[in-house]
Amino acid sequence: MSFKQLIEKARGYLPAEKVAVVEEAYRFAREAHQGQTRKSGEPFLEHPLQTALILAELQLDTSSLAAALLHDIPEDCGIPVAKIEARFGPEVAKLVDGITKLSKVAWQAPTVARETQAENLRKMLVAMAEDLRVVFIKLADRLHNMRTLDALSPEKQLSIAQETLEIYAPLAHRLGIWELKWQLEDLAFRHLEPDKYRRIARLVVSRRVQRESFIDRVIEILKVEFDKAGLRAEMSGRPKHIYSIYQKMERYTALGKHFNDILDLLALRVVVSTVPDCYAAVGIIHSLWHPLPEAFDDYIANPKANGYQSLHTAVMCLGTTPLEIQIRTREMHYITEYGVAAHWRYKEGEKKDIHFEERIGWLRQLIDWHRELAGAEEFLESVKTDIFIDQVFVYTPQGEIKDLPKGATPLDFAYRVHTELGHRCVGAKVNGRLVPLNYQLNNGDIVEIMTTKEAKGPSLDWLSPHLGYVKTSQAKTRIRQWFKKQERTENIERGRQLLDKELKHLGIKIDRIEMARLFNYSNVDDFLAAIGDGGIATSQIAMKLAAEQEPAEEVVTVSPTKVAPSTVKVLGVSDLATHSAQCCHPVPGDRIIGYVTRSRGVTIHRQDCYNVINEDEKDRLLQAEWGEVDSVYPVNVAVEAWDRVGLIRDITTVVAEEKVNISSVSFSNSKDTTSTYLTLDVKGLAQLSQLMVRIEGIRGVRSVTRVGEGMPVKAHPASPVSK
Repeated sequence: MSFKQLIEKARGYLPAEKVAVVEEAYRFAREAHQGQTRKSGEPFLEHPLQTALILAELQLDTSSLAAALLHDIPEDCGIPVAKIEARFGPEVAKLVDGITKLSKVAWQAPTVARETQAENLRKMLVAMAEDLRVVFIKLADRLHNMRTLDALSPEKQLSIAQETLEIYAPLAHRLGIWELKWQLEDLAFRHLEPDKYRRIARLVVSRRVQRESFIDRVIEILKVEFDKAGLRAEMSGRPKHIYSIYQKMERYTALGKHFNDILDLLALRVVVSTVPDCYAAVGIIHSLWHPLPEAFDDYIANPKANGYQSLHTAVMCLGTTPLEIQIRTREMHYITEYGVAAHWRYKEGEKKDIHFEERIGWLRQLIDWHRELAGAEEFLESVKTDIFIDQVFVYTPQGEIKDLPKGATPLDFAYRVHTELGHRCVGAKVNGRLVPLNYQLNNGDIVEIMTTKEAKGPSLDWLSPHLGYVKTSQAKTRIRQWFKKQERTENIERGRQLLDKELKHLGIKIDRIEMARLFNYSNVDDFLAAIGDGGIATSQIAMKLAAEQEPAEEVVTVSPTKVAPSTVKVLGVSDLATHSAQCCHPVPGDRIIGYVTRSRGVTIHRQDCYNVINEDEKDRLLQAEWGEVDSVYPVNVAVEAWDRVGLIRDITTVVAEEKVNISSVSFSNSKDTTSTYLTLDVKGLAQLSQLMVRIEGIRGVRSVTRVGEGMPVKAHPASPVSK
């Protein structure tokens, strides 16, 4: 049945002699896979057939369909690519060879090292640069695998679904292939979050009849008005897919909004003949219904990086119902559904797609940039930020357009224009208004960079992920390169100061040699130099310490002084009665030790706690380590600052934004300075470090330190826990 469907699809857009090649490839694959079955029990041939059928729905060329039918033969049947070349020619053979190499790519398996993942991504980029059809076949192959994922073990289902959501769906989006993107996302989401998937599906279905009836009424009204204006248009409702609804619900929940507030659960699509017709249709729509403010986007004049073009507007329709409407030409609609894959439709018909090279220009440019990135971590980060994130388009003061990842800042813009412009940047204006350097740019912004005459160089703060100064890998690479060029002695000294400052922040005493060993450095100076030149961000120190001590992720709020039995293991046992010592307040990431009390079980202290160090009865000290973390922990923090109006408001706002609870607070003043003592309920060292960095960035704050004892009674009324 699948073969008949494939041939019918192919005959719909390919000449007869080309369809004959597809039929020949099918016969070859049927013979090669004879007797083979998949884990689901179905004949193995069904998989390449379905892969080819997906590509036929995208109207890809003959070579792509033939290669899809043959793509598993070299690896699963032992037939060399040379034999395929002899039978079907070099073009088909090259595509099959490319798919065979990509089939060995693995991203999520626990045994896959970061270096291997990075190399796999490089292979994907190279394959895309050489022939995008290799990636189209791989995407179709993945889509059919996702449709039959239930045949695999639960562990493999989760691994493959996660890989699909992180790599393949964003790749389909970047290539503009909407038809594949939404299916990959929904299938992955169904396996990763089955309960949420079913809940959203029920919500959508429960209101479907009502929404469709509403859309039909809108179409009837518009048809009458379009006919009056002599405008011919095809109109239809466009249902939003489930994963997209989930993402929007998450954003709306954060803003205190409800599911019913989502405007585009069912949008109206209007397809017309010409670009002038698109703008004429918008005019008619806006004359009928009131447009919602800031809800009009012109992606015809400013196409997205993946080639997407359309006019978007939202109107208050038929009284009080908001409705999103998309208007585009037929060609734009085809490009929207099939992205750069549409190029091969023109190629098959011997027509030249003159805009194709423009659409994949970003790919050529990114490959050039990524040749400069040697480290696996840096490369993986760059792909996920520069390739797999939506773009914004901004302008230089001279009107030149620059595309940047969504969330990019004026500093990213400066480094995109020129490295030296980034190094000399001291400020920025957006649309003529001064903005902070971590301001997130929006579509259409005009960005002007303010510079200093002397090349003072970048700031290490620009690399802090908590402060959000730079988003793109290009900017981060240029900043790191600048610091690496500085004198090694200066980098070592700067690194020593930054390390000491961070450890003081966290209230941790640890030998530098041991700290260097945690980062796999045998030489302390090399470790300090890496911190000084920006190779290691200070935020990674807390994360590394936490990773050493904190294996679990889920955290729930419990009593701030009682430690749940599963949280701490004493002598390897996790069900003993334990309490957190109030003299030092250990949190996950701290090195801890247990003390056997006379009546309260085991009290958990930090290893550097003064009570532990001065303990005479050493035999009452027991080995302890963090187990499954299921609590939040009280930490005492002192904030020294210049006194000013609004200081406490700014501190509490930052704490609230990090979703951290303040269990107590007190103050002491001395002339122009004030000391604020906070007891914060945090999940672990990583969260504490991030919060302290943000507090330190508040205007007037001189220092933020973690303290173990000596807190004023008002700030922490409970006396230290006795041993």
